[in-house]
Amino acid sequence: MRIAILNDSTLTDFIQDTESFDNGVTKCFEALDIDGDGMLSRQELRDGFGKALPIGTVGKEMVDNLFDTVIGRFDVEGKGSIGRDEFKSLSKEMLMAMARGIGGTPILLAIHQDSLLLIAVDHEKR
Repeated sequence: MRIAILNDSTLTDFIQDTESFDNGVTKCFEALDIDGDGMLSRQELRDGFGKALPIGTVGKEMVDNLFDTVIGRFDVEGKGSIGRDEFKSLSKEMLMAMARGIGGTPILLAIHQDSLLLIAVDHEKR
C-alpha cells in the first residue's frame, strides 16, 4: 500500500494521455490474467480485486453480485469473461466515476501497489 493525494484531474489527465492509460491498463490486465488466456474470468476479477474488498463486512453474496454485474455490463461478446478492450472500457468508466465523485478537492487515499490508481498518481508526477 502507498498513501497518495489525488483529485479529479489526477484521473482525467491520466485517461486523456491515451498512451500512458493504455500502458497502465495493459499492465493491470496482464497482472489479473492469471492463466494468460487473454480474458478475465469472474474468478480472476474476484481474486485480483477481491483483495481490496472487505468481504467479511459486505458479505460474499454482495461481492459475487458485484462481479456478476461487472461481467454482465462489460462482457459485450457474452462469453462470461472480459477481454482487454472490455477491461479498458471498465477501467475508464470506473476512473471517470471516481473523478466525478472526488471533484477538485484533493483526497488522501491508501492505494494498492499494483493498481491503476497508483499508475495515475505516478503519471501526474511527471
